[in-house]
Amino acid sequence: MDEQQLEMMRQMQEQQSAGPGPLFYIFYFAFIGAMIAGLWKTFTKAGEPGWAAIVPIYNIYVMTKIIGRPAWWIVLALIPCVNFIALFIIGIDMAKSFGKGTGFGIGLALLGPVFYAILGFGDAQYQGPAAAGGGAATA
Repeated sequence: MDEQQLEMMRQMQEQQSAGPGPLFYIFYFAFIGAMIAGLWKTFTKAGEPGWAAIVPIYNIYVMTKIIGRPAWWIVLALIPCVNFIALFIIGIDMAKSFGKGTGFGIGLALLGPVFYAILGFGDAQYQGPAAAGGGAATA
């Protein structure tokens, strides 16, 4: 290789090791902010403290409380691969707890920031835990 190619390779390696740029962080913090705002309002509508949205793991506990699932569902939400199924079920139960359908629950699982903002800031009213009627024990 000649010296020009070596210089070009060195520059490419420097660019790759520089890390994410400022645009990434703008979108990242917007995503996190939207999720927190939507969850905060959703929790408040359900009579739970809004600040619980910013506490990791405790926010999952509050979700299980809102939907009427037992507290041990937190464990399911933390196990890799199982968590996808558990969070889909939690999303569907959350939607039903606010009078929305299964499609909205799938939206909560896949596009949380958008759908939790719709749930929290929209006109949906909390109707009680959806899973409690199914015989699930609450903690």
